[in-house]
Amino acid sequence: MPFELSVPPAQAFAAFGDPSVRAKWFRLPGRRGVPELDFRVGGGEVAESTFTPAGAEERLEYRSRFLDIVPDQRIVLAYDFSLNGRRRWASLVTVEFAPDARGCVLTWTEQYAFLAVTGDGRQDVAHLQGGIRLQLNGLAAAVEPSSRTTASTRG
Repeated sequence: MPFELSVPPAQAFAAFGDPSVRAKWFRLPGRRGVPELDFRVGGGEVAESTFTPAGAEERLEYRSRFLDIVPDQRIVLAYDFSLNGRRRWASLVTVEFAPDARGCVLTWTEQYAFLAVTGDGRQDVAHLQGGIRLQLNGLAAAVEPSSRTTASTRG
């Protein structure tokens, strides 16, 4: 999924490893615990929250491991997501940063495997893809100079 940002690749890349900037755009919904971030190859991230949609409490957990980091160019990570202690999916993500006339193009490629499927899985796919879009929009809001988000996805 290509995503345009009006900042240079180095600034977009830095938003992944700077805990104060990352906290502005990478979030789980609900009441969040204190995230842990170790941005280095072999390091990882843990984020947890408690969410209460429709009155039923849900415990969310994200755990990642960084597999490859090339400053200002690429991040490769593996992560899994759990709901109420049950692993729902596991993913391999590659994030690439390329210079562009207006700043940079961030390309997010995610390969996922659902480990617990809801119905025929279409709802799970829509949920995952919607979450990626929300994160990228949050990233744009956190790094771009104006308060107005100018990021866009390319079809």
